Amino acid sequence: MWNLDQDWYSPRSLLSTPTYYDFPGDRFIPNRSLMDLDQAKTFLTNTKKTKKCHNQNFNDAYRQKLYEKLNLDSEGKPFRMLVFRGSPKSSKKSIRHVDQLQEEDAAALRNSGNQCIPRRYPKKESKVLDAPNIRDDYYTSTFDWGKNNMLAVGLGTEIYVWNSVTSGVSRWCEAAGNNYPTSLSWSEDSKYLATGFADSQLHLFDAETSKPVRNLEGHSKRIATVTWNNRILTSGSRDNSIINHDVRAKKSEVLWVKAHTSEVCGLKWSKRGNLLASGGNDNRIYVWDSSRMNSSNFLHCFKDHKASVKALAWCPYDSAVLASGGGTNDRCIKLWNAQKGTNICSINTKAQVCGLQWNKHHKELLSGHGYSTSAESNQLCLWQYPSMTKVAGMDPHSSRFHNLPHGLDPHSSRVLHLSQSPDGLTVASAGGDETIRFWELFGPPVTDKRKESVLDNLLSMKTMQIR
Repeated sequence: MWNLDQDWYSPRSLLSTPTYYDFPGDRFIPNRSLMDLDQAKTFLTNTKKTKKCHNQNFNDAYRQKLYEKLNLDSEGKPFRMLVFRGSPKSSKKSIRHVDQLQEEDAAALRNSGNQCIPRRYPKKESKVLDAPNIRDDYYTSTFDWGKNNMLAVGLGTEIYVWNSVTSGVSRWCEAAGNNYPTSLSWSEDSKYLATGFADSQLHLFDAETSKPVRNLEGHSKRIATVTWNNRILTSGSRDNSIINHDVRAKKSEVLWVKAHTSEVCGLKWSKRGNLLASGGNDNRIYVWDSSRMNSSNFLHCFKDHKASVKALAWCPYDSAVLASGGGTNDRCIKLWNAQKGTNICSINTKAQVCGLQWNKHHKELLSGHGYSTSAESNQLCLWQYPSMTKVAGMDPHSSRFHNLPHGLDPHSSRVLHLSQSPDGLTVASAGGDETIRFWELFGPPVTDKRKESVLDNLLSMKTMQIR
């Protein structure tokens, strides 16, 4: 009859003893079919000294290092690879837990992710297109790159569309008389192009036929800016009003607000479509909640800019952050917290801010500039977020970024518009010098080196769920 109270066997003794264990351990059951038991018995019972066989390709230093890795723990003490009941707990742990290993690896990955690896910025533009008769007007927004890889631009009285895949160019329309396009914006699905004109007309063009399919009314003066929120098209005009059009309804005008006291020249919906930012020639920014939007019920009113506000951009990494840029008498980029209604920071760029674009792949903000009060100011500047320190800037007399060799001459006039490709790697800038220039500035995308392959997960003891 077995004595069940023996310490080496009885589970009850584990509960009654005051000794605590690091882990309960587990049984190791070998696969007998993979063992050569006869050879093992020979090695165990052989009284003669077995001759050691060494690989001549491995030196003594390698063998010593291998021995330490296999037989010694991190403190240099011998450890048992297979433990049945565990070892008593001591102040110095000879065997580290798997959870501790995972925590150390996670900390190492976080530290490696915090290290800023400098990217290579372009020495010059990747492509240049002629844009004759582009209107040198700060208050217009006739430049947009849709998700269909079509770049629409207003040139004089005409609208042209450039296909970035085939490099084909097509003319969509021409305004009559003194009329001309003043704003452009592709719908979110790129099926329609909304175009505002100087005579207060707002047209919808079908992307497949390039023909106008609808005329939306409501404004009495030129439409300086348009932006989409799903099927809602929002327009801002020199008549100081903002109109929401439902393009599906027969009577499209669903909301009309008037809070600005001067021309509305900047509009931008947030990514989630719940907030609308509007900038005007009255130097003010209004933030509207889409669920309760009317002329007197705005969410916030920011009055810190000292000039008109055209450039607006919502941060893709923080939905509450709005970036804005002021005109010639202001020259500042400001970041706002749209939830709290507070100013986060203000950067004096020493130049008129005409456009802002967030980098989708890196936490950066690109600004395009116009008239300057300083000869040393840059036409294009790249800012790191959230510190807003300048990462790179373009010299106004060459297309080089700081600390890079000289390249071709960039825009010889102010940068009026900025837009980026659907993949977020290329930025297009349109200038008053009647050129469109393309910059491979925002790439390459950040690769997540922390992701391990399935095979690595299966082979690594640190990431296995079954222990």
